[in-house]
Amino acid sequence: MIRILTDITHSGSKTFRMLDWKALPAFLAVARHGSLRAAAAQLGGTHATARRQVEALEAQLGVQLFRRGADGFRLTAAGRTLLPQALEAETALLRGFNAVQGLDREASGRIRVSADPLTGHFMLAPVLAEFAALYPEIDVELQLSYGIDSIEKLETDVSIRSVAEVDEDVVGRKLFPAAIGIFAARSYLDRRLPAAGPKGQGLQWIGYGPVPELLEYIERSPFPEARVRHTIPDPEMHLHMARAGAGLALLSAWVEAKFPELQRVPGTQLDERRSLWVLLHSDLRRVRRVRLFVDYLCDALVERRSDFIGA
Repeated sequence: MIRILTDITHSGSKTFRMLDWKALPAFLAVARHGSLRAAAAQLGGTHATARRQVEALEAQLGVQLFRRGADGFRLTAAGRTLLPQALEAETALLRGFNAVQGLDREASGRIRVSADPLTGHFMLAPVLAEFAALYPEIDVELQLSYGIDSIEKLETDVSIRSVAEVDEDVVGRKLFPAAIGIFAARSYLDRRLPAAGPKGQGLQWIGYGPVPELLEYIERSPFPEARVRHTIPDPEMHLHMARAGAGLALLSAWVEAKFPELQRVPGTQLDERRSLWVLLHSDLRRVRRVRLFVDYLCDALVERRSDFIGA
């Protein structure tokens, strides 16, 4: 049983207690989500179990860590005192796990990989299938999200990102530009582009809603006066809507190679400010399975460079 030492100010004095680690994940999950139900979902347990663990920790410390209200659970002063130490203990423990994993010399085990869904569905699937055939004892846990999992916080082992810059303290490889551009169905352009106005009047964009980055891109594009329609936050749905002839969409350049019904809109240029990165935590460089995976992944993606950069 792992225990950590912490102190809680109570009635003007400090008491030092040995805390049972198994109660801290419940405390951290409730602190992060403000809800027992969401905390239980994160922990893979039940609402009642999460409550019991929090109450057991409060009883052990002799303080109330949360105030229960209609809007959920809020940290008390004692809870706010405990939180940074609990986070530090969690990080230290996870780093310890990584350090132990670093002693691994076998090509076996699990690797957590994160990527955005579009890249995962259409570009990574064949690479992962080939890797799995070569290394049958290595399992990949693929996390697909348009959010970015933190490597520093140990939310993932390997991250594939299309970004302009990397602001985490990690190691990795910058592979090549991850170009994006304005694409539409050939049938849509044949039908609508000849009659369009000089600034895109008569055309329409498939919209994300009030997303400043997209609105700025539209303003700088040759079609600033094309109508923005719909609120669709999922880029993959933009891809399928564009393929169906719904309008102009801002998409990764590789879609033209994958879907011949799409083409880059005439008169537009690719934006190559972003690059494709493969990133990992420095502690994992010694882990053989991770090293094998990263080497294979980078080689396979470089082989597909022409698809990614639209050349």
